[in-house]
Amino acid sequence: MLIDTAMRLMGVGQLVLMALVVGRSGAPARIRWASVLLLTSVAAYLSVVSPTLHLWRSAIWPAVLILSLNAPLALWVFAHLIFERPIDRRLFALALGVTLVDWGFALHARYVTHAMPLAASAVQHAVAFLLAAHAIAIAIANRGDDLLEKRRAFRLGFVIVVGVETLGVVVAESVYGLMRSDIWLMLLQSGTSLLAILAFGAAMLSANAELLFDAAAFQPVRAPLSPAEHVLKQKLDAAMADHVYRESGLSIGVLAQKLGVPEHRLRALINQRLGYRNFSDFLNSHRITDARAWLGDPAKVDLPVLTLAMDLGYGSLAPFNRAFRDATGTSPSDYRRSAILEKS
Repeated sequence: MLIDTAMRLMGVGQLVLMALVVGRSGAPARIRWASVLLLTSVAAYLSVVSPTLHLWRSAIWPAVLILSLNAPLALWVFAHLIFERPIDRRLFALALGVTLVDWGFALHARYVTHAMPLAASAVQHAVAFLLAAHAIAIAIANRGDDLLEKRRAFRLGFVIVVGVETLGVVVAESVYGLMRSDIWLMLLQSGTSLLAILAFGAAMLSANAELLFDAAAFQPVRAPLSPAEHVLKQKLDAAMADHVYRESGLSIGVLAQKLGVPEHRLRALINQRLGYRNFSDFLNSHRITDARAWLGDPAKVDLPVLTLAMDLGYGSLAPFNRAFRDATGTSPSDYRRSAILEKS
């Protein structure tokens, strides 16, 4: 028990240090706070389930408990933000509601009935499992978008490791309950958690937390292109001129194969030389240019926006609308209306 407690406290300390570094960093506010919430939620969970800390007897137990229960939702939000995926507000509200209800049942069980309803616990575990699994799926699906190799690997590994740990916790709690007494299971959880925390902490702290978010790393290098970079840029420009960016599902790996170049060299060119944050921004810069031309063309006035989006390589209307609004500040339909009326 002493070894288990020591490892948990070491993990909590490292998580708090990581949260302080991220909180004081230059990351965008929503990334910063999502990261801090996730790190403190994991720290809260490591603390709340420790049988020797007796937090359930303290006045801070309700606050620590709600943070602990919030960990899967915090991971889900974090994965959406770090991989630049839109958050479904209805799913977020539903998951948050389940967490708050479960928190209320837990407080009632602690101070009144001393028994947690099985149905409430089962629903919370199911929601936590789905949130963690979806976070892992987001990380895997978007693993190729980031143009910085080290940051891409760190983000992917971070979300997957935390997600897998969460899935393991949910399964263990479903079988053994929240306050487990099997010392081998406790040591397994605290030991694996500490190893992961120390590894990620060492990587992130040494990089000033820039492995988690976009800092100045995507600014183009102000230097002449090398001969190899010049040749690669010519190949890339030719592919763009042939409208390769309109292919649905085009990834940087596929594009590198088409150009016959190593993927890491193409990533470096697009990020460090051309100044794009990620591959999606690079594709959108070309696609939205075409979209503006098509929307302002009277000959294409009857072309549905959905058809236009699909022809540009988008898999559905939502990501096209989002990318177009980010680039122009207006919707495709409003842009078309203004463009056509100006020409009449």
